[in-house]
Amino acid sequence: MSIYDYTVTEMNGQQVSMAKYRGKIVVIVNTASKCGLAPQLKSLEKIYEDYHDDPVTVLGFPSNQFLQELKDNAEIDDYCALNYGVTFTMHKKIHVNGKNTEPLFQYLKDETDHKRIKWNFTKFLIDGSGNVVKRYEPTTKPDKIRPDIKRLLADEHVNS
Repeated sequence: MSIYDYTVTEMNGQQVSMAKYRGKIVVIVNTASKCGLAPQLKSLEKIYEDYHDDPVTVLGFPSNQFLQELKDNAEIDDYCALNYGVTFTMHKKIHVNGKNTEPLFQYLKDETDHKRIKWNFTKFLIDGSGNVVKRYEPTTKPDKIRPDIKRLLADEHVNS
């Protein structure tokens, strides 16, 4: 299995297969607009801007499981765009833990031997073949992911 076996729902309500990202390095993050870590959205956007032609993308998945997210999906989308300049793809609100966990996030947790997401802004780095490379704690600043992204880009360039 890989992330390509999952379907997710974007903010506009469109269901998309994660296979859409085949060949791309992907950073997946659970977000929350009212979290003290929300300024990471700006750094995640900068990664998206700097690397999306390489090809690297960032995918945001809002969750209110830690009671720090806005109630309405449209409000979340607007808030992230207006306050943090987010242009990377955001998805509808999901559960990251418990019996209603989004299947993609269950897979991400299973692949990294962690059973629970501890907090908002847990980040996962996915290689161009859809494999989970690394999980980053919520307090890991997005800029700390850049060396791993560069390494993956170099590895995938050599192997192409």
